[in-house]
Amino acid sequence: MLKAAIVGASGYTGAELAKIVNRHPNLTLSGLYVSQQSVDKNKCLSELYPQLSGVVEQQILPLNDIAEIAADIDIVLLATEHKVSHDIADQFLAKQCVVFDLSGAFRVRSESFYQEFYGFEHQELNWLEQAVYGLAEWNQEQIKEAQLIAVPGCYPTASQLPLKPLLDAGLIDKNQWPVINAVSGVSGAGRKAGLNNSFCQVSLQPYGIFTHRHQPEIAAHLDCDVIFTPHLGNFKRGILATTSCKLNKNVTIEQVSNILTEAYQDADLVRLKGQQAPAIDHVVDTPYCDIGWQQKGEHLILVSAIDNILKGAAGQAVQCINIRFGFEPTAGLL
Repeated sequence: MLKAAIVGASGYTGAELAKIVNRHPNLTLSGLYVSQQSVDKNKCLSELYPQLSGVVEQQILPLNDIAEIAADIDIVLLATEHKVSHDIADQFLAKQCVVFDLSGAFRVRSESFYQEFYGFEHQELNWLEQAVYGLAEWNQEQIKEAQLIAVPGCYPTASQLPLKPLLDAGLIDKNQWPVINAVSGVSGAGRKAGLNNSFCQVSLQPYGIFTHRHQPEIAAHLDCDVIFTPHLGNFKRGILATTSCKLNKNVTIEQVSNILTEAYQDADLVRLKGQQAPAIDHVVDTPYCDIGWQQKGEHLILVSAIDNILKGAAGQAVQCINIRFGFEPTAGLL
């Protein structure tokens, strides 16, 4: 059994991670941590999430001596703010822990990216260069060897999974940028969201138009420019991404279907729906990504749906753990 600790355990993703790790047949939940300034320190996780009563009763401790904690664990999951992950990841790495970072601190190999989109200058360029992007269905060989895995964002996961096999196969005309319109539930803003993200305040609306930090993450890992517009909806969980793109000449729906089938026929957590459009309700509280597609002439519309906290965060992180350590692909997830 490998020992796993969670930092940022009081947030939605942290709590989901605790639930999954607790039931994982190959992992032991060795500790739950938050910053020393957190109002949640020294509380029991089930006090914050009563649905975990009798399931995860561990106390959430302040993150004091990182070296001491790291010396007694094999895995750390960082469900923390981007700058916090940036600042503490190397201390776990120095103790030979395998780090699964769910923030954006190590996702894009570009110094200027962090200053522009995250507001800080990246100081861990050596680890930034070594970090492996944890898009589980696509980077398995690299994940198997990595000490630092940067788990993708929820929007990038929903956006990349349908597009990547078609781009890699040369079916999409890159001269006409794919247009991704994605809608997320309010849990994507985190447990300590402000008034503008309050369920009662939210109406369906776009935000971060042309400026959202996930656009360059998506473009960098697809090697294709995209137009990405996120929207906030007044529901709790889930992401639905609808992507419009132009196919190269003479590409048929059969070719599109064959490429997607070939890419995901052995993927345990991707469900292909053909010409049936996925829905958020079909994936909430599951670790799946559902993908559907329809074509008219040279125009293709791809629809994907995920649970933003599971396939978009905690579930994908545990997928990466399973890949990294050779566990069953869906261990702890189904």
